[in-house]
Amino acid sequence: MWSAVDWTPVWLSLKLAGVTTIILLLIGLPLAWWLAKGKSAFCAPIGAMVTLPLVLPPSVLGFYILVALGPQGPIGQITEALGLGTLNFTFTGLVIGSVFYSLPFMVQPVMTAFEAIGPRPMEVASTLQCRPIDAFFSVILPLAKPGIITGTLMTFAHTIGEFGVVLMIGGNIPGATQVISTEIYTHVEAMEYDKAHFLALGMLIFSFLVLLALNLLNRQKMDAQR
Repeated sequence: MWSAVDWTPVWLSLKLAGVTTIILLLIGLPLAWWLAKGKSAFCAPIGAMVTLPLVLPPSVLGFYILVALGPQGPIGQITEALGLGTLNFTFTGLVIGSVFYSLPFMVQPVMTAFEAIGPRPMEVASTLQCRPIDAFFSVILPLAKPGIITGTLMTFAHTIGEFGVVLMIGGNIPGATQVISTEIYTHVEAMEYDKAHFLALGMLIFSFLVLLALNLLNRQKMDAQR
């Protein structure tokens, strides 16, 4: 029988994924637009940095974020000077790690959608005396809607399934930083395979539904283009 305590990692995972997705929507949309349309020499190296979590082991990324958030790290020194203490092994620390780790899952689909739009819509908007910022919100974002939805779903699902980064930064503190992936690990260590199976099966079903939704979205987009 599952108690309210057993469900805490589920709600914490959903909260982490929700907060991370909202932050990455705010950060990822302008960043993806700049990477897709910018002509700066910094676009290539910053684009590589955004993509880095896709190839970097989670433990490596988690380690450097852990150091940065620690008392000797740049972020840790700032937070301690502000009287906030260090953010390691806190929910806020998990959010920071998740934002870095899930960044490419938001930026890449949106950037691809922006690149597919081309310059014509902005040129037409300019001839109609529409300010660039207004054209971005009223023209570009609606056209890029499929890519934004893809990025949002991928970011949310990827954050739900995080393990290495959250374990490195947040540990596995029940009620504070213990999420679904680390809870599965705890159950397996304790030989509680029934509880581990319940959570793992839930993750499997959730992941399948996200991928199914993305496939249906892509099929609908292809049908609309025919």
